[in-house]
Amino acid sequence: MSDWKPIASIHTLQLRAAFFKKIRHFFEERKILEVETPQLSRAMGTDPYLHYFTTDFSLPNTKHSTTLYLQTSPEFAMKRLLAAGSGSIYQICKAYRNGESGRLHNLEFTMLEWYRVGFDHHDLMKEVDAFLQTILDCKPAHYISYRSLFENHFDFNPHEISLKELKEKTKKLDLEEALIASFDKDTFLQYLLATFVEPQLGLASPVFVYDFPASQAALARIKEGIASRFEVYIQGIELANGFHELNNAEEQRKRFENDLKIRQAKNYPLPLIDNYFLESLSSLPDCAGIALGIDRLIMIALKKKSLKDVITFSFENT
Repeated sequence: MSDWKPIASIHTLQLRAAFFKKIRHFFEERKILEVETPQLSRAMGTDPYLHYFTTDFSLPNTKHSTTLYLQTSPEFAMKRLLAAGSGSIYQICKAYRNGESGRLHNLEFTMLEWYRVGFDHHDLMKEVDAFLQTILDCKPAHYISYRSLFENHFDFNPHEISLKELKEKTKKLDLEEALIASFDKDTFLQYLLATFVEPQLGLASPVFVYDFPASQAALARIKEGIASRFEVYIQGIELANGFHELNNAEEQRKRFENDLKIRQAKNYPLPLIDNYFLESLSSLPDCAGIALGIDRLIMIALKKKSLKDVITFSFENT
């Protein structure tokens, strides 16, 4: 194929367009408002495991410039809309993450994010299940807690086990010692999940894994020491991540500051904390939200092997 041509076939792109129509119809039926928010912002999320792109804004004939961040998610701006009284909303947009490229990653990708006022994460899981059955024509989902998943696969409670016990329990897996030597407990659990469990999830129908460790809460509420968070898997692929959204600004700021300490220890750039977002949290209604990768969704639906099979151009041929 000549380098200038799209990497997905025109037929695939026509099918892709049909999926967008179906997705929008799903939300129209539920009277959920479609919104748009900026992709450039003066602030950025602090997640230690996400890397971002920056650019500089300046006016002609001036020496002053402002650093702007390409957003890894529209979450903060959407929550400001929720706090302003928008009601339930959704958005289909581009998101940008540096250092992500491969079969399941592209540095620029299409995200579907939606928020339901008055929902907790269990309510939202049911709606996501209905969404997937509608869009993919798949079977109803299977639901399992994070704790049960680890107890079934590794015979330990991930919420109670210590790092020392974790290393002892997993000796039979013959893991590379040099690899796990630097792991903290969360990194170890994430490694076990990604390496030994994820490839088996959602092979017959979607699987929802819910109630994560409090240390992996990100922007989720914590109830009785457990994060009100879920992830969705299909065909061994993580498709979406959802939360019963935290609306406590003081707690959220503490999490951001802790993230920055981790980033600093890893010598990662330190983004500005989004104070507009924090100020809005006191007005954020009780709600649950989810971010879903549309490129992955379409890849699964069309039984393709790579994101490059369902997008127009990858960064290699732009």
